Amino acid sequence: MLLETVIVPTVLLALLLHMVGLVPALCAVIGWSAFVIGARRLMKRDLPRTLLLCTAMLIGRAAVALITSSAAVYVLQPVLGSVLMFVIFVGSAMIGRPITARLAKDFVRLPAELFKHRTVNRVFVEVALMWGGSRLIDAGMTLGFLHWGVEAGLMSRGLLSGLLTALTVAICTAHGWRKLRRDGVTLRLAGRRSPAPAAA
Repeated sequence: MLLETVIVPTVLLALLLHMVGLVPALCAVIGWSAFVIGARRLMKRDLPRTLLLCTAMLIGRAAVALITSSAAVYVLQPVLGSVLMFVIFVGSAMIGRPITARLAKDFVRLPAELFKHRTVNRVFVEVALMWGGSRLIDAGMTLGFLHWGVEAGLMSRGLLSGLLTALTVAICTAHGWRKLRRDGVTLRLAGRRSPAPAAA
């Protein structure tokens, strides 16, 4: 999803912006987004809510940038998005209903009873706080690079934001795994069952 909704659109915009201009570059970004959804539907692959949300946001950003005829607007919009994500992640953790618990269902299939486990819920809260902090860092990083020009802002969004996301995923995964194991929660891959007890 990172490749489909961040890396490829950013590379397309950065390359085409100088070669053919702003309007064709933004149209290519919108075309790529439509292609991703269409290709997944044709191949009967899953369309996770996270992918649909990211694609809708990408198309919205490109449309607003087209209307305002500004590449800077395209780069600035994710800053507002990152701040909004910070509020959502941290806010959901503060009220004890972490959004990370819902988002997890897009990536792994977990049994419903697992979400009622106290330790698991605490991990989802902590991970939501980590993601909130990560989104705030992302917003500050993009603003900082945008001071050096649109190209620097695009590089920050396409490369550094992706690396920050990957780092956040790694940190959250390691934290969750360590916390669950320490508190005695064992996760197994589906299909690997314990041997049946021998008949008496």
